[in-house]
Amino acid sequence: MDFLVGLWTYVVPFLAVLTVLVFVHELGHYLVARRCGVRVEVFSIGFGPEIWGFYDRAGTRWKLSAIPFGGYVKMFAERSPEELAEVEGIHLSEEEMAVSFYGKKLSQRAAIVFAGPFANFLFAILVLAGLFSILGQPYTPPDIGAIVKDSAAERAGLKPGDVFKRIGMQDIERFEQVRQIVQMAPGQKLEIVVLRDGKPVTLTAVPDAVELTRFGNTQTVGQLGVTRPTGDMVLVRHDPLTAVWKATEQTAVLTGNIFDAIFQIVTGERTAKELGGPVRIAQISGDMAQAGLVMVIQFAAILSINLGLINLFPIPMLDGGHLLFYGIEAVRGRPVGERAMSYSLNVGLALIFCLTLFVTWNDLVQLRVVEYFLDLVT
Repeated sequence: MDFLVGLWTYVVPFLAVLTVLVFVHELGHYLVARRCGVRVEVFSIGFGPEIWGFYDRAGTRWKLSAIPFGGYVKMFAERSPEELAEVEGIHLSEEEMAVSFYGKKLSQRAAIVFAGPFANFLFAILVLAGLFSILGQPYTPPDIGAIVKDSAAERAGLKPGDVFKRIGMQDIERFEQVRQIVQMAPGQKLEIVVLRDGKPVTLTAVPDAVELTRFGNTQTVGQLGVTRPTGDMVLVRHDPLTAVWKATEQTAVLTGNIFDAIFQIVTGERTAKELGGPVRIAQISGDMAQAGLVMVIQFAAILSINLGLINLFPIPMLDGGHLLFYGIEAVRGRPVGERAMSYSLNVGLALIFCLTLFVTWNDLVQLRVVEYFLDLVT
């Protein structure tokens, strides 16, 4: 019974969110490919054996497959005519070459590849814009209610009643912005401008580095030590155009936060143990589902941004790796050699496999699954 409850609580929401995001990503590839005149043979959600599918009027096989982690769009003749002739014995006619992926201009191939990640960013913007226009954007005035004793805020000279106006180069309109900036800057100097008695005051604060556990994930975040006056959070509804602008702005901020976190991991300011994989995402999906539909939608937007950004990394096997090859082709004036491409794809596959193992191990350790089994055997 506990297994069935866990399955319904965590696995089902995770697969539902993942399926939507994968569909959006692959739909981006599909639509631009069709726009460029490429014949699309298969549109699959998942990998492995087909569970259900159908053909559309253009001859594309739309299907659900047995392994629901990812998906793909298979386009006609993605490899060179020489390789197709040598490996598969297929010789393309002029008509077939005209509808092949390989036969398209470099700019068209790059657009098709880029369309997947772009669709994920666009989806995040549209989802957030819908929330901001229908339910409203959470808004809390950026004023300080109280200062925590012996905190970074007290050391910096912040006082109750101060109103945040700017942190670093970013103007502050909502208290949520303060939280986002501070959490991404543990132990870093921040120049803060506040209004005090109607006059601007410039201060320097160094947020304390603290460990925060959320959804089973322990992260090192910055903490300033300020609290807000209670009871003044409101949901501000925007007209559609303003909602789209605010959603775009929020998407840009979230993307910047991801880059900041990656940079901090690379420089050693954060530990790589904070990286999460499918197990942790499934847990967060379940927690969000229990918190309500709004939280699920917001989480889907954040996950969509992550999916789009990760796919743009210049790693072979990912969209960013293909775009890197196209960039080299644009400089050289000819495609990357088949042997170099094959080696690169193998290296990319190995990197992705190792990263998957690493983040899954992180998940199991953070969720104390490893500790549980060690206790059983010891």
